[in-house]
Amino acid sequence: MKKTPKELGYYFPAEWETHAATWLSFPHNLETWPQPKMEKVYPVFLDFIKTLSLHEQVHINVQNLEMKNWILRALEQRAADLSKVSCHLHPTNDAWCRDYGPAFLINPTLVEKKIIVDWEFNAWGQKYPLFENDNRIPTLIAEKLKIPLYKPQIVMEGGSLDFNGKGSVLTTKSCLLNTNRNVHLTIKQIEWALYDYYGVEQVLWLENGLAGDDTDGHIDNLTRFVNEDTIITMVEHDKNSENFHILKNNLEKLKKMRLINGKQLNIIEIPMPPKMVEDDVLLPGSYANFYIANDSVIVPIYQTDRDENALEILQDCFPGREVIGLNSRDIIWGLGSFHCLTQQEPLV
Repeated sequence: MKKTPKELGYYFPAEWETHAATWLSFPHNLETWPQPKMEKVYPVFLDFIKTLSLHEQVHINVQNLEMKNWILRALEQRAADLSKVSCHLHPTNDAWCRDYGPAFLINPTLVEKKIIVDWEFNAWGQKYPLFENDNRIPTLIAEKLKIPLYKPQIVMEGGSLDFNGKGSVLTTKSCLLNTNRNVHLTIKQIEWALYDYYGVEQVLWLENGLAGDDTDGHIDNLTRFVNEDTIITMVEHDKNSENFHILKNNLEKLKKMRLINGKQLNIIEIPMPPKMVEDDVLLPGSYANFYIANDSVIVPIYQTDRDENALEILQDCFPGREVIGLNSRDIIWGLGSFHCLTQQEPLV
């Protein structure tokens, strides 16, 4: 019987550990960003790529050769270093690489130092009709990199989990225990899947996610590790907000949690951005959806008077990195932001 990644000593490193690269999928789905939204998303996404490429390789899944050539021309016009950017003809259904992309695990002591775990992706509980191309992306990348692939045959999205790299993972019951993912699995069976295929030892459960979040409550909009025993968590001070009680309840649970070593979490609170509604759609704007890159942290901002405070709080959390705010006002229309768009490949 084939050993699990955990039995072989593989684990999912924390996001702040050094990356070999960041993987992205270039936006193209006009149901996610209808025109003219898409035209506004492109410049921000290109700036995002350029910012990432300053300190690490960037791999982009693209639909076709035409898209690849357009991206490279646009980056050249922005004076980006094209030697740091690689486009791969890997067709996708949408841009949310965090959720369907490869989960890279490492064990520096083995000959095969890196593997990919390929979870099943069912478009966030079959909310959207097309996801076959997205579901194939981890296999294509494993073939490209010529590294082993493990397939647990369990639905799991990268944005639903956040890791401290020391055996603990944060997640939500509203997402992982939702009957639209793995109706046949109990909470204990899901925990064992996380142990076996992420190499963790402890699952820390919150209850619910943000109102307006179509993922059923991804943790990367709520609460994130910034080091092995410190988290930032979103809080809402407006008692009339749909998120007030959700975030208050989550904060109370976080205060009671203990890590594997018995330590209490260091908790840093960040106020939510003001409520954002467009065309009667409540948008899940959050400062927690940042991406920790090599030497920088890229944070979604929303052109509000709360942006600067959020950036200052996060800069204090990452003294060795430059915290960069990029405008996510149009990207958030797609119901996600920079963390949702990325998947890190660790250096080993």
